[in-house]
Amino acid sequence: MTIPITAMTAAICALLLLLTAIDTVRQRLRAKVAFGDAGDARLISASRSHGNLAEHAPIVLVMMAALELARSNHQILLGAAIVFLVGRVAHIIGLYQPASEKPPLGRQIGVVLTWVVIGNTRGLDASDIGDGQLGTLIEWFQHHPLQI
Repeated sequence: MTIPITAMTAAICALLLLLTAIDTVRQRLRAKVAFGDAGDARLISASRSHGNLAEHAPIVLVMMAALELARSNHQILLGAAIVFLVGRVAHIIGLYQPASEKPPLGRQIGVVLTWVVIGNTRGLDASDIGDGQLGTLIEWFQHHPLQI
C-alpha cells in the first residue's frame, strides 16, 4: 500500500528543512559563529525555525503514515497535512519577525495549527469509533492495536 499524502507532506517538510538549514548556515557565516548563537537575533531565528520544524515534523509524519496505512479518510488526512504545512510555514515566518512583548502572530498561528494536528488528528472512518463520532488517534489505537 502506498502513502501518497504522507510522502507529499514529507517532501515538503524536507524542502522546508533544507531551506531553513541553508539560512542557518548563512547566518552562522554572517555572524562568524560556529557553535551556539552568540546572542545574534537573526541566527537564533534561523536556528530555531530549522530546529522547531525538525522537532515537530517526525511525529506528524509517523502519525500520518499510520493513519494512511489504516485507510483513514484521505480527504481529511490531506486537510490535516495542509493545516500542518501552513502552520509550519507560518511559524517559520513568525520566527523571523522582530521580537516584541508577545510572540508574533505567525508564530502563534503556527504553534496552534501544529498542536491541533498533533493532538486532534482525525480522519477515521466513523464506523471505527462508536456513535458515529470521529475519534482521535489515541482512541483509534485503543480499538485497533498495531500488529507488527
